[in-house]
Amino acid sequence: MSKIGLIIKREYVTRVRKKSFIIMTILGPLLFAGLFAIPIWLASRDSDDVRTIAVVDESGLFRGSFEDQKGLNFDYLDASLNEAKINMKESNSFGLLYIPDLELDNPSGITFYSESSAGIELKERIERVLEQRIENLKLEKSQIDKATLDALRTNVSLSEISLAGGEEKSANTGIYTGIGYLASFMIYMFIFIYGAQIMRGVLEEKTSRIVEVIISSVKPIQLMIGKTIGIAAVGLTQFVIWIVLTSLIYSVGLSLIGLDAESISQINQMPSAEAADFSSTQLTVAKATSELGSLNIPLMIGGFLFYFLGGYLLYGAMFAAIGAASDSETDTQQFMAPVSMPLVLGFVVAITAVLKDPNGSTAFWFSMIPFTSPTVMLMRLPFGVPIWELATSMVLLVLGFLFMTWIAGRIYRVGILMHGSKVNYKTMGRWLMMR
Repeated sequence: MSKIGLIIKREYVTRVRKKSFIIMTILGPLLFAGLFAIPIWLASRDSDDVRTIAVVDESGLFRGSFEDQKGLNFDYLDASLNEAKINMKESNSFGLLYIPDLELDNPSGITFYSESSAGIELKERIERVLEQRIENLKLEKSQIDKATLDALRTNVSLSEISLAGGEEKSANTGIYTGIGYLASFMIYMFIFIYGAQIMRGVLEEKTSRIVEVIISSVKPIQLMIGKTIGIAAVGLTQFVIWIVLTSLIYSVGLSLIGLDAESISQINQMPSAEAADFSSTQLTVAKATSELGSLNIPLMIGGFLFYFLGGYLLYGAMFAAIGAASDSETDTQQFMAPVSMPLVLGFVVAITAVLKDPNGSTAFWFSMIPFTSPTVMLMRLPFGVPIWELATSMVLLVLGFLFMTWIAGRIYRVGILMHGSKVNYKTMGRWLMMR
């Protein structure tokens, strides 16, 4: 076995035997599910607190418009604004809604007073009530029947059909967005996690002087490449196990709610009247499973593994160079920002520009740049990406990885043996040019 192979084996075996790796590999799918499910559950959970909002309506147009709801009461006051402010403190009200004597065509001056922020949900709820009441008053003033106007309003639900592969399949932009976001987020997070492992590993070997013993037998560049690939293999192992565990959990979940592949197919082919015999959970899961079927799952998994590996190797080489150039974790902080910013930028673009237009020029160019393509391309993949774009992005990522490995290797070979010297970008530039 080559020297690089021995280093890869050492890094791989050492890390997969750790209890933290085994525990995280088993619990990973559940923790990730919780990471997304718990905030949603907490946000939708009703609070037991009851808020009281005092209302001073000098216009007299909104009396009775605000109705008490669960956890939220409205108290109409016949008082001036100043008196109501004093009363708010004494009555321990959460807030005070002040509506001046306003004109319907220019409803300005409406103000909400509170010691703490109202929050987006409460603010929007109050605005909706005000807008609805003003709209009704305008209809009355214009002598337009509200029932007639409501009857004219029409809601349209747009069905989506994917023609990918020459076959018509049900599609869902929401599911595509969720899958792309999850894949992009996982790559973004794990490049940081495994990149930091490389940096700390290099730093530990350097500060403990173990590296001086190791490089008496191997070249520094061989050590860096072996360490980077070894940790990448650990990450890939963990991902493959997660994919298998997630599939098993999904299959068990389907059986618990009484569904299997055959029943899902039957439900999706049934008329709506016949499908009413199934529960809403079964119908929702069957529809979501059918829409997931329009995704090219092998392409998604292959793309995920490739961009994770490519992105990790590209950033991992830079993290290794940072570890070699530093004498402590404190020293690494000055170099982390320039390395981290492109990755953060890619994730921001993925959840903004790509979400707005997956095939727009911004999404295209950022999915070509090697520093941002791992997160941006993964967000685009569920929506369908031309083969030539995907191939170009992959080639550029490989070239970017090779180029960054060459640069990081030149810094690593000198920095790994330097101790006690103050390293800055100028010093690293000098190491880069040294022969």
